[in-house]
Formats: sequence, C-alpha cells, structure tokens
Amino acid sequence: MKNSDKKFKVAFNSPVILCFTILCVITLLLNWITRGYTNNHIFSVYRSSWANPLTYVRMLGHIVGHADLNHFVGNIMLILVVGPMLEEKYGSSNIIFVILSTALATGIAHVVFVPGYKLLGASGVVFAFIMLSSFTCMKEKEIPLTFILVAVLYIGEQVYEGLFVQSNISNLSHILGGLVGSGLGYVMHKNKMNRY
Repeated sequence: MKNSDKKFKVAFNSPVILCFTILCVITLLLNWITRGYTNNHIFSVYRSSWANPLTYVRMLGHIVGHADLNHFVGNIMLILVVGPMLEEKYGSSNIIFVILSTALATGIAHVVFVPGYKLLGASGVVFAFIMLSSFTCMKEKEIPLTFILVAVLYIGEQVYEGLFVQSNISNLSHILGGLVGSGLGYVMHKNKMNRY
C-alpha cells in the first residue's frame, strides 16, 4: 500500500478540552430544554445557603453553563483554539487542574464580592488559558514580552471595563482567570507539577 493511499482519520487529540466542550454543549441543550431552569439552579453561581448541596455544585458547574449560543460559541472557540496546545504541553491532569482552579476561584470571588448577580460561562477559563499560553515558550530567568503584552492588553482591558463600563460581563472572573492562568503557568514552567 502506498503512502498516498492511506486515509485520514479523525483523532480525539485533546481529551480534556473535547470533553469540556461536550459538557458545555450538553449544558446548553439542557438549558434550552428546561427553558432556563438548569442554568438558574445548577449552572450559575450566586450567593445561597452553605447548607444547600447545590451551592457546592454551582461553585464548579457555573463554567459549563452559558446564557445562549453566542455566549457559548464566543468562549468555546477560544478554548478549542488554545486548549489543545496547552493540553499537549502541560498534560491533561494539569489542564483539568487549571479549569477547576479557575472555576473555584471565580465562583468564590463572585459569591463574596458580587452576591446579587448570577455568574455563568467559561470566560474565566478562556482568560486562564490565554495567560497560560504566554508561558509556553518561556526560558529560564526570562519573562516573555508576549506575556507582558497579553497581561497589559487582556487584564488591563478588564480592569478598565470593570471600573468604567456598565455591562453584564463579569470582569472579575476574567481578571481572576488570568491570574490563575499566570500563577499556574509559572508553577508548571518551573516543573513543579507533574505533566500527565
């Protein structure tokens, strides 16, 4: 058989990113089927009683909930572009850790600082991935100029919008996601986390 006769096949190249995407699709469909019930009660984080078990589910589950198709596509497109490269570089378990750390950090901060509003969506994860990606070519005792530019542009924009622009976008979750991605990028770059 010649090399030119070989057929291409679809590869499940990034299991964590693909499974995360599938979870988000399922959550979006559930929200549509239940006419918003699942997002309001499971896939949004907001201040509620600590005695309610769903409070803890929402602390992590809010990152897979999206308000609508546009919200979903906006987040998932960036995750699908950046995520597979990060998963290949840092390993699946580290990417899971980044996603869960971002969910927990943004969930807790939202409950503490913005208790009157619901938060949902993967934009904190997007910002964590953006900042984490700037560490991929970091060398010993060097800070990549790309990291500085990304930090100034992405995080600076979120700080500005948080202070001066009224919108329904959670700038706090974007900033925290960026900080989680930066912190874990630094730790992973120093090989202080296993890459599995």
